[in-house]
Amino acid sequence: MSVLKNYYNLSKPGITRMVMITAAFGYLLGAEGIVYGQHFISSLLGIGIASAGSAALNNWWERDLDKKMDRTKNREIPSGKIKPGAALFYGLAMVFIGLGILVYYVNNRTATLVLLTALLYVLVYTPLKQVHWINTSVGAIPGALPMSCGWVAATDEYSFGAWVVFLILFSWQHPHFYAIAWIYKEDYAKGGHKMLSVVDEKGHKLFFQVILYTFLMIFASLVPFVVQDANWVYAIGAAVLGLYMLYNALLFVTVHTKAAARRLLKSSIIYLPLLLIVTIIDFYAL
Repeated sequence: MSVLKNYYNLSKPGITRMVMITAAFGYLLGAEGIVYGQHFISSLLGIGIASAGSAALNNWWERDLDKKMDRTKNREIPSGKIKPGAALFYGLAMVFIGLGILVYYVNNRTATLVLLTALLYVLVYTPLKQVHWINTSVGAIPGALPMSCGWVAATDEYSFGAWVVFLILFSWQHPHFYAIAWIYKEDYAKGGHKMLSVVDEKGHKLFFQVILYTFLMIFASLVPFVVQDANWVYAIGAAVLGLYMLYNALLFVTVHTKAAARRLLKSSIIYLPLLLIVTIIDFYAL
């Protein structure tokens, strides 16, 4: 049982869970509320399993750096619970299993987009963290693609809507991850990560980007209503949730404390599930 738990943790369950939530959100928007159970479940399983594999590969890549950071030194590979070779095999296997599910049960376009997501996350974003602070924006691309994957799974098209939902999540990730980077900036410095909170100690650039991308997130979240893909319930819910995040973002950039960063982080964590709930209500209540 402990072995299973170790591999479960290696897969970064929190991130994998969020990937599946955002993929479900994209699927529901793309399907316009018409969901076929087996196809929906296959889509989420394929995307989620591939995401778990990518997370394991990220852990494998950063295993030596993780030893230097307090928040990561007890992860499965640095702590010796899982051997690096086993983690590498597990990560690759999970990615290919997820892709296989998508090819066989969903569609090739979704599988291609999921493969692109994995490659960007593991081979581009992960090493870039040691090079330049722009890694957060680059990492937001594979982080946002699962929502587009959900849309493409439902429609089998790389349509306008797929990129609207991509923009929502791409924007959302900036205040979310900048809050994390501010909370753990000393730890990131220990690991040699070139996060914006590390290279810009006073945080002027970071605070600007938090506000910029929060506004962009609110704008992007209202596009489905503007193009008449969603109704008033969604519009009101998206606006209220967006303003709630904006309030916490403004508080954070005003007081600059880790407590305010944690509050922003919490608001971002509840934002996406609540937006998904609003989407479901909008589809089925009207």
